[in-house]
Amino acid sequence: MNKFYGTGIAIVTPFHADGQVDYDGLKNLINYLIDGGVEYLVPIGTTGESATLSSEEKKKVWAFIADIVKGRVNLVAGIGGNNTAEVIDQVKKFDITGYDAILSVSPAYNKPTQEGIYQHYKAIAEHSPLPLILYNVPGRTGSNVSADTTVRLAHDFKNIIGIKEASGNFDQLNQIMLDKPEGFLVISGDDPITLPMMALGAVGAISVIGNALPRQTSDMIRLCLANDYKAAQKLHFKLIDFTRLCFAEGSPAGVKIALKQLGICGDTVRLPLVQVSSYTADQIIRETQSFITGQ
Repeated sequence: MNKFYGTGIAIVTPFHADGQVDYDGLKNLINYLIDGGVEYLVPIGTTGESATLSSEEKKKVWAFIADIVKGRVNLVAGIGGNNTAEVIDQVKKFDITGYDAILSVSPAYNKPTQEGIYQHYKAIAEHSPLPLILYNVPGRTGSNVSADTTVRLAHDFKNIIGIKEASGNFDQLNQIMLDKPEGFLVISGDDPITLPMMALGAVGAISVIGNALPRQTSDMIRLCLANDYKAAQKLHFKLIDFTRLCFAEGSPAGVKIALKQLGICGDTVRLPLVQVSSYTADQIIRETQSFITGQ
């Protein structure tokens, strides 16, 4: 499972101004991220605006990415939702060619009990053709996957190999670390706290800001993996303002501004998301330029 150590990128889905998927921009982004030294890519997660992509668009994007990557890095497909039967159907029909795992976000809106969350993931695990990574992000889903539920799933299903943990709750993180089976991966799903999570045993991050700053992000994470937290802290502090700005008016609108400034792809998002304000965009552009110039 060390293929998921280090830096994963929750990659954005570039769009043309008319809202259609920009495959040239997506190719630029993929090659930029690989050149930036990341370990794996995670397409069609929440950062990829999965909620506004049709089933056919998802299939085309997954296949396109696998074709462009050609095994240069590992791939994790984002397949989740709040209809368990529909998620299972997507998982069973998913073309696994080129992919190494599936990341599945906890159900949003329904607010299931912990037993409901357990049964949801149990059903997916029993049908998944690939290893499964849980995704807990209460700020988006409206419900939390508790430490007890995470650990229970980790012990009960060998193909549930890790969790992208984005609760920001360090008491919960401590409990997962204490009780999880050996080899179960805890991955940061929250850029601002990747460093402290790794200090407690997380094996890396599935990052949003890494879309724009893959080299800086992956360098910081590698230093953490090498237990050189003093050096990692310096890079962490350099990323703080950029990270704050990228999330100030929602993700992925912020990081897409940076990608446009870098000449990778455009900054179009699909409704109900909208582009960030001109004030925030100007700040993101200035911060991005500082990384380009090294100042």
